[in-house]
Formats: sequence, C-alpha cells, structure tokens
Amino acid sequence: MFPRLLPRLLAGLLAGLLASQAQAGLFDDEEARMRINQMRTEFSARLDKLEASSRAQLELADQIENLKAEIARLRGENEVLSNDLANANKRQKDFYVDLDNRLRKVEPQAAAEAPAAPVAPAAADPANESRDYEAALTQLRAGKFREAATGFVAFTKAYPNSSFQPNAHFWAASALYQLKDNVGAAEHYAKVASQWPDDTRAPDALLGLSSTQAARNDTAGATKTLERLVAKYPSSSAATIARQRLKK
Repeated sequence: MFPRLLPRLLAGLLAGLLASQAQAGLFDDEEARMRINQMRTEFSARLDKLEASSRAQLELADQIENLKAEIARLRGENEVLSNDLANANKRQKDFYVDLDNRLRKVEPQAAAEAPAAPVAPAAADPANESRDYEAALTQLRAGKFREAATGFVAFTKAYPNSSFQPNAHFWAASALYQLKDNVGAAEHYAKVASQWPDDTRAPDALLGLSSTQAARNDTAGATKTLERLVAKYPSSSAATIARQRLKK
C-alpha cells in the first residue's frame, strides 16, 4: 500500500513546489513594478524641483539687473546733489567776497559824503538764494522729504529767475514722490521736461513723471512718457531704465 502512495506524495510535493515558485515569481514582478513606479515618482519630483529652481534663478537675475539700473540712477542723483551743494557753497562764498570788496570801496566815499536816501533792496538777494537752496538740499539728503518739498517749492516761487530753478523743481518732485503725492510730483517733473528740455535733469524728470503715472494706474500715460524719453534722450542713463520698463 505504501509503495502505491509514494508516487502520489511525490506528485503532490512537486505540484506544491511549482506553485510556490510561480507565486514567488509573481511577487517579484509586483515588487519590480512598485519600484519602477516609485522611481518615476521620484524622478518627476526632482524634475519639478529643478524647473522651479531654474525659474527662480531667472527671476533673481532679472531683479538683480533692475537693481543695478536703479542703483546707477540713485548714484547719479547723489552726484548731482553733491555738485549742487558744492555750487551753492561756492556761490555763497563768492557773493560774500564780492560784497566785502564793494563795501571796502564804498566806505571811504560814504564817510565823506552826506547821507543819501535809502537804496531800494534788490529783487533777490544771492546770499538768501544760496542759503534757501542749500537748506532744502540738506533736508532732502537727510531724508526729511516733507521739509525738503516745502523748501524747494518755496524756492521756486521766491526766486523765479534763479539758475537753480530746473533742479529745484526736480528735487521738489522727487520729495513729493517719496511722500506719495503723485499729482504734485508729476506737475514739477513735467515742468522740468517741458520748460528746460536741454537741462541735464530733463531725462530723469521724464522717468520720474512715468513713475508718478504708473503709481496712479495710468499705464498708457506711463508707457507714452517712457517712449518719449527713449526717443528724445536715447543715450541717457534714464533711457536705459526706460527701455527695461518697456520690455515688461
């Protein structure tokens, strides 16, 4: 009887072994598929991260270029401020030297002559002109924009024939822009550009005017002003900034 059962037992063991191997192969295939899917997911995540990093680098590069242009503009303004202050000091010193020389010549003659009628004061005292302009510049350099704006606006009214008129209007506009008075700033920027188109401040005035228009959501007006700046002053540093803004 036992010899008869032996073939059956062997056949059963063989069948079980084949089934186990088949099942193990099935599990190996399933594990391989899971691993492939996992690798695909990891690859996609890495690719997305790389693309995001590339976009961030491009945006950063663009911001750096804009900052460089803005720094160049601010450096130019700072140089003009320093030059204006130096000129104001020189004019004031020259005035006092000239006044002293005149007084020295007049004093001996006045002592010998009878008292004369009072002389009418001059329309504008150069000493006061230099003092007031220098005071407004000092306020602007100190970041006191409200006081600077008041000083420059008062200067433009008190000394209408001053050679500092273009710069006084420009710095008044700059101070008002910092105070977010875009209407007042636009008025002074526009006056510089229209009344003194050959002045060195004219290109920057148009650039400032476009900024006030953009701040008031006048996109069309800002674009038109930038195009006017590039066409009229193509070689100016302000035109370089204008071209960058027009590309956006």
